[in-house]
Amino acid sequence: MTRTLVLGGTGFVGREVCGTFAAHGHDVTHVSRTPAPGLPGRPLTLDLGDIAPDALAGELDRIAPDVVVNCVGSIWGRTDAEMAPSVVAPTERLLAALALHRGRPRLVHLGSVLEYGPVAPGTTATGPDRPDTAYGRAKLAATSAVLAADPRALVLRVANVAGPGTPGISLLGQVAGRLAAWNGDPAAPVHVTLDPLRAHRDYVDVRDVADAVLAGALRPDAAGVLAIGRGEAVPVRALVDLLVSVSGVPARITERPDGAAGSADWMRVDPSAAHAALGWRARRQLADSLRDFWHECRTADEAGPAGARGRAVPA
Repeated sequence: MTRTLVLGGTGFVGREVCGTFAAHGHDVTHVSRTPAPGLPGRPLTLDLGDIAPDALAGELDRIAPDVVVNCVGSIWGRTDAEMAPSVVAPTERLLAALALHRGRPRLVHLGSVLEYGPVAPGTTATGPDRPDTAYGRAKLAATSAVLAADPRALVLRVANVAGPGTPGISLLGQVAGRLAAWNGDPAAPVHVTLDPLRAHRDYVDVRDVADAVLAGALRPDAAGVLAIGRGEAVPVRALVDLLVSVSGVPARITERPDGAAGSADWMRVDPSAAHAALGWRARRQLADSLRDFWHECRTADEAGPAGARGRAVPA
């Protein structure tokens, strides 16, 4: 049985990775600052931003993982100074611990398309990397550290993620939260006011991302950076309208005329390299992603606060 250690295992993508690996027979240990009931595998509670490398190496020696998956992320909206401790430092501690560890596990690191920086409309993200956000710069620093420390490592640069467990802090999470608050009166539509929805972005289902991580773990010959997405730049307004449609909630979406659009107004990746190296491609349609997410929102709403799956930490 393959032993897999998932760092950031209680986050949006991390949870799905744990479930996917467990479903394929892996012995999973998930690492987080606080335990999360209901996750498959064994919890390991520690703070990756604070633990000393030798102490982490001791845990690695004890678990003896065959695969290490780094899903550590952060909350959007932080400054560069705030991002480094939550994104870069945990990765650097992991790499230092792996250097002290007696084994040589397969390392799969989750990056972000924000590492590319701005992409010209109508084109595909290829580099050179020039991130223009604090999160993008922090994730690129982590990616660079991983590739410098372990040439065998695989970095999956993940596009925008949708599907079950979408964080409430995200655009789709905020819209779903408003829709779920509808009082049931068809004559009283929900009013949702958002910043301008001018962006076109590549969205991929979280379950497809987890499948890519599993494929990467099983292909030790695959190394370097691979983009993970659907290869389509979807109008964000159309995605919001699709979520409203699958919810069946009467809603009126209004865009603030003076609001600020996101810094990455266009994003599309080319997943062909991931298909060639891993045999992976996105299989789920975005309508299914949003429908399953909405079903989860309604189920959590009916269950009350105890049934909610609040996730504010992206990969």
